[in-house]
Amino acid sequence: MTAFTRAPHRKLVRRSAAVGVVAAGALFLSACGDDGDDMSGMNHGSGNNSATAEAGSSSFNDADVTFAQMMIPHHEQALEMAELADGRASDSEVKGIVAKIEQAQDPEIKTMRGWLKSWNKPTAAESMPGMDHGSGGGMMSDADMEHLEGMKGAEFDKMFAEMMIEHHNGAISMAEDEQKNGKNTDAVKMADDIVEGQSAEVKQLQSILDRL
Repeated sequence: MTAFTRAPHRKLVRRSAAVGVVAAGALFLSACGDDGDDMSGMNHGSGNNSATAEAGSSSFNDADVTFAQMMIPHHEQALEMAELADGRASDSEVKGIVAKIEQAQDPEIKTMRGWLKSWNKPTAAESMPGMDHGSGGGMMSDADMEHLEGMKGAEFDKMFAEMMIEHHNGAISMAEDEQKNGKNTDAVKMADDIVEGQSAEVKQLQSILDRL
């Protein structure tokens, strides 16, 4: 299990700021075209120099920027949910999905932050601070997260599966918008990976619910 430093109050503030971007950005993303800037020096976050150079030659548009700004806080909340599973989850299959989420989404956050930095664009939390908390893009409310934190064993497993299905479906929807509207090849490839990986996890989570 990947270790994350617990800071509940700071996380709640970050979620409150971030989720508004997810909700507001969903409509914006679907309307974006190919009218963005072309820039070099994009960092894929893989540590591979040749891959980074190739990524840097790619152009990007507003849809790519919004995709990254929306997906970063979305992934961050998924990691918070995964962190809560430590010591609370009892189902081995749930624990396996938690490990997959941590292995996939933490590196993707680093990659997307690298894109935004190279594009001279702010992250979602910096671009729209202090927004009211909502439920756009499959994001959980603060009350949902607190409720999950209070669960343990089979009750936790069931609620985690229910919440993560909704959360993943929000990510899949945003990734599908990026597939249709994005211009940057690496961002579109990440969207492809999210749709494929999280769709498979939704099916697995549903099978877990069916037997709990």
